[in-house]
Amino acid sequence: MNYQKRPLAEMMRPESFDDMVGQEHLFGKNGVIRKMTAGGYLPNMIFFGPPGTGKTTAASILAASSDMTIHKLNATTASLADVKDVCAQTSSVFATNGILLYLDEIQYFNKKQQQSLLEYIEDGRITLIASTTENPYMYVYNAIISRSAVFEFKSVKAKDIVPALRKATEKLCKEYETDKTVSDETLEAIASAAAGDVRRSLNLLENCFFASENEITLDILSSVNSTTVGNFDKDGTVHYDLLSALQKSIRGSDPDATAFYLARLLDGGDLLGACRRLQVIASEDIGLAYPIAATVTDSCVNSALRLGLPEAAIPLSHAALLLATAPKSNSAHIAYEAALADVRAGKGRNFPKILRQVNNFDGYKYPHDYPNHYVNQKYLPDDLKGVKYFEYGTSKNEIAAKDYWNNIKNKNGDN
Repeated sequence: MNYQKRPLAEMMRPESFDDMVGQEHLFGKNGVIRKMTAGGYLPNMIFFGPPGTGKTTAASILAASSDMTIHKLNATTASLADVKDVCAQTSSVFATNGILLYLDEIQYFNKKQQQSLLEYIEDGRITLIASTTENPYMYVYNAIISRSAVFEFKSVKAKDIVPALRKATEKLCKEYETDKTVSDETLEAIASAAAGDVRRSLNLLENCFFASENEITLDILSSVNSTTVGNFDKDGTVHYDLLSALQKSIRGSDPDATAFYLARLLDGGDLLGACRRLQVIASEDIGLAYPIAATVTDSCVNSALRLGLPEAAIPLSHAALLLATAPKSNSAHIAYEAALADVRAGKGRNFPKILRQVNNFDGYKYPHDYPNHYVNQKYLPDDLKGVKYFEYGTSKNEIAAKDYWNNIKNKNGDN
C-alpha cells in the first residue's frame, strides 16, 4: 500500500504573497509588509495570531526573497546554545549579507534566551522574524518588541479559504490520478469548520479526500469532523454573532446563556476568539464594580491557552460564569470614550507645565507629602478645565470609592 508522503498543507504552502490566503492588510497589493519589503527593507518583525493563518508561510517567503543566510529555530525545542551558535556565525564569511533568523513560537524562550539576541539585532547582524500564537506584549521581552515591527495575523474568513480548497482538491486528484468531485457547499462547510485556520481546513479536506470514493460529501465531512460541522456558517457571520451573544449574555447577567454560547464557540474550535472576548468583557462590562474580575479572567485565559482544547473549556467556563454573575459597571469605558472624543477633536494639546519634564515639572506637588496622599492641583489642559469624563457608577465598590474621595476632598476644601 502506498501512503501519501507529504501532508497536503505542505504541498499547498504558498511561495509568494500573491498565493497567500487571507492577511490582505499585510500582504495584499496594498498590504503594509508588502510595501515595506518591496524596496528591499526588511526590519525585525514579530508575527502574532491564531494557528494556521500564514505566519510561518510569510516568514518563509520573506526569507527566500532575501540575500541573507537563513537559520530557522523553534523555541519549543531550541536551547540557548542553539541561539549562541547562530549568533557566532555572524562573523563568518558566509554571513556577509547578514543573517535572517526565523524563530517560531518565541513565547517559549525565557528572558535570558531572548536577551541573548539583543546585541545582534541591535546592530543589524541578525534580522529577526519571530512568530507566536500568544500576545507578544505579554510573552516577548520588551527590548525585543521595541526593536521590532509587530503585526497581527487574523483568522481567515471561510469565503477566502474556499478557493484554496478547490485548488487543493484539483492537486490531490492529479497527484493520485483520480477525478473525485466536491460541491461548493461541501467546500464551504470544510472552510467554516476550520474556524479561520487554513492549515486545519486543508487537513480536513485531506481526510475527506481519502475517506471518499467518488465524491467528497457533507456526510463524509461530518464523519471525520463531527464536533465542529454546523457551528459556523460559510461567511463567518455566525462566528461573530456567537461572540456578540456571549458578551450580551454576560452583560445581561445570564449565566445559563453564557454557558451555552461559550460551549458553542469552543465546540467550534474558536479558543482564541473566546479568550479575547472574555478579556474585553472583564473590563468593559464588569470594570470598577468588581476589579479583580479582570485579573481572574486573565489568569484563566493564560491557563486555557497553555492547556489547549478541550481542557481549555474548564478555566474559560470559570472566567465566563464569574463575569456573568459579577456586579456590572461600564463607567471606566464610558470615561475613556468621552476623553477619546476630545482627543480626536484636537483638544488638550498643551497640558500643564507641572506635568512636563521639559519644564522640570515646575510647581508640581507630590501628593504623598500631603495628608491622605492628596493635594489639589490642576492636571487637565486649560481648554478642558472643569470637564468631567468619569462618573462613579452605582456598584458597591464605586460608591465606597466615591464616598472616600468626597470625604477627603471636602476636608481639603475642594468641594
